[in-house]
Amino acid sequence: MATALTPSRSSHPITTSRSLDSLTAPGSPISMSLLPSPLAVASPASARTPHRSLSHWMNRVLEELHSLPSSNDPDAVHDLRVALRRCRSLAAVMEEVDPDPTWPSMRKVARRLFRSLGELRDAQVMAGLVRKLGPENDPLRAQLLPSLQAEEKQLSESALRVAAKFDVKVWSGLERQLRRRVRIIPVGGLAAECLALERFEHAKELHNRALRTEKPKPWHAARIGLKRFRYILEGLLPDHYAAWSENLKRLQDLLGDIHDLDVLAELLAEKKGSQPSASTKAWLEKIVQQRRERIETYRQLTLGKTSLWHEWRHNLPHGKRLEAAAASRLRATARATDGHLRRSSQISRIALRLFELMRRSHPAPAFDAPSLRRIMEAAAMLHGIDSVGGRRLSHKALRKFLLGLPIPPNWTPAEWDLMTWAVRFHRGAEPRQKNGFAKLSEEHQACVRVVAGILRIARALRKSGIDRPVGLRCEKSEDAFVLQVPGLADTAETAARLAAAKHLLETVLAKPLLLKSIPKPAKAAEPTEPPQEPLPLTAAASA
Repeated sequence: MATALTPSRSSHPITTSRSLDSLTAPGSPISMSLLPSPLAVASPASARTPHRSLSHWMNRVLEELHSLPSSNDPDAVHDLRVALRRCRSLAAVMEEVDPDPTWPSMRKVARRLFRSLGELRDAQVMAGLVRKLGPENDPLRAQLLPSLQAEEKQLSESALRVAAKFDVKVWSGLERQLRRRVRIIPVGGLAAECLALERFEHAKELHNRALRTEKPKPWHAARIGLKRFRYILEGLLPDHYAAWSENLKRLQDLLGDIHDLDVLAELLAEKKGSQPSASTKAWLEKIVQQRRERIETYRQLTLGKTSLWHEWRHNLPHGKRLEAAAASRLRATARATDGHLRRSSQISRIALRLFELMRRSHPAPAFDAPSLRRIMEAAAMLHGIDSVGGRRLSHKALRKFLLGLPIPPNWTPAEWDLMTWAVRFHRGAEPRQKNGFAKLSEEHQACVRVVAGILRIARALRKSGIDRPVGLRCEKSEDAFVLQVPGLADTAETAARLAAAKHLLETVLAKPLLLKSIPKPAKAAEPTEPPQEPLPLTAAASA
């Protein structure tokens, strides 16, 4: 179709027919009544709904693909496209956490068929909309419908040819691989909540932009943003989706109707020429009226104290739960990309314990930075990333990879940048006053040196046989900071390794850092019960 916009393809077949009927009802205002509030009906914590996994939708694609050639029903095209969209949407979310190349491969395999079905669905929606808007004897309907029907037939034949070339064998192989990788994000878990919140914030921003204008493109963007938010709830937070699905679908239907009317208005503008007919003017007036009604209904549902956006945000993580959700999201990326998780987790625990011990001693002003603990925890989680998509990462490449990840919702860009610098210098050459590091302020450079320096000491301790932080102590004397390490081997090799590792941190400290070996704490003996004397027979009988 030769229009800049494309009509919406609702993911709910009944909704499409209901929306088209509402366009033709004379003087039929859209109901302003709100659907039941998800907070009043059922909270996400109490709602339960069957979860349809990625494997379900990938297998559904094969089922719908098999039935497509024998069916002329527009719903068959719609159902196949819905299944493909679910797969591609979940893959797009997972790519933000797991950089495995299998995810873009799946989207690439489905791309051509998805686009071909989209074009066909566009033509079907427009043809149905024209039938609903104009009576049979309407001259504009008689002008538009034949061309739309011819286009629909041509696109249907093209879609069938593309479907016949769909590589079922490759698709099935991808399903077997991805059914394991999708478990990196547990359904209903904290990482899933963080990803949903990111989609929510993006959709909310697009919603705010649309409200500031009546131009078609911002409203189309708002529809896409809401749709992506809905899909991540359906795929990763099924309980939330059960509570909110009716209102999500209603808003999506309203935005879809607005978009379809915009596409039809653009089509009529191309056909009317310099002298529009009376029929064309009547259609355009009806489109403007129906569009305003839908925008007004959308405003009623999304503004004020009863705004659906406020209700949804209330049940997404905030405060301490948001901190935990963001950390869980980063942990998922570490699990997907760290080839030595056990080693990295040991270093992480040692580093975090060292950080707490050092911070209590107030060894330098940098330790008092309010966001330093968050940076330390994230760097400890992500420092072990060593490969992406089978490709080994250098120090510089690792920082570049981290900069390409979406910033967690509770982080500032400056905090995330400092974390990537700390991971960049947690091993290898120490930072020097050149390139990007030199552009950081002295305060930020000190923060990077603290976090990277502690990670270096933690790595050196693990190489020296210390695999857990039990018994570590830090004391502050007049001349130095003394870190006492139980069971540390007193050898020249260990001393040389630790001397190199602690140098970066010492550039920030006001005093030298000394590592001292102390005996391991003796294991506490298991308590033994004293032997009990046998009871007399009379006492035993009475007992």
